[in-house]
Amino acid sequence: MPKPKSGTIFVGIGGWNFAPWRGTFYPKGLVQAKELHFASRELTSIEINSTFYGLQKPATFEKWRGDTPDGFVFSLKAPRFVMNRKLLGTGADSIERFLGSGLAKLGDKLGPINWQLAPEKQFDAADMAAFLELLPRKLEGRTLRHALELRHESFDCEEMVALARAHEVAIVESGDSEYPRIQARTAPFSYLRVMGTKATAPKGYAPAALARWRERAQELARGGDVFLYFISGAKERNPLAARALIESLANK
Repeated sequence: MPKPKSGTIFVGIGGWNFAPWRGTFYPKGLVQAKELHFASRELTSIEINSTFYGLQKPATFEKWRGDTPDGFVFSLKAPRFVMNRKLLGTGADSIERFLGSGLAKLGDKLGPINWQLAPEKQFDAADMAAFLELLPRKLEGRTLRHALELRHESFDCEEMVALARAHEVAIVESGDSEYPRIQARTAPFSYLRVMGTKATAPKGYAPAALARWRERAQELARGGDVFLYFISGAKERNPLAARALIESLANK
């Protein structure tokens, strides 16, 4: 078996519009229209939340691409009209509508798609198999990377891991959260959502705790790209935690 290719570690946050970041992460006086421009030069990735709530226009994806530098990558949350249905395997038309809404306009800045399940959604092997069959490998000639955020403990089983591995879909690793932390490698990339930032820590995490996430990201990067996002927790600290992790990675 060939040795896995080392990957790039992308670090970021969820979204970029959040009032408490103004004057702490964003410079005072920065106009809101420039926040993505600023954030994308301090961080290396952002998980877009707005795609969860509704379809975006192709022109919006083009604008996001134009506002960000070379090497920056977006992850996208799949829409709720796909993920909140009783049977995920019945969502073919909705998935097609989402993927055709302009995602390809991001070009090489299109990162993974996070298919986040509702916390109460439980493992149904047949339905999950049907759903994974609906996820295409390509979009307009570009390889798609799919990640599953499984938030119910019933998914923490070998059968789920085997299904994800068969389709080369990553299982999101939930860090410092109430959700199960499934650490199985099932795809050529890794996706982490770290949720334990503290308001009492100036950079969201104490140095030793941040170092543990740096080491985890470096371990995973030996087998491919890594996407790590600081999400929820003390949300006002998340950009500072992401920036601190990027600095730590640069020094190690």
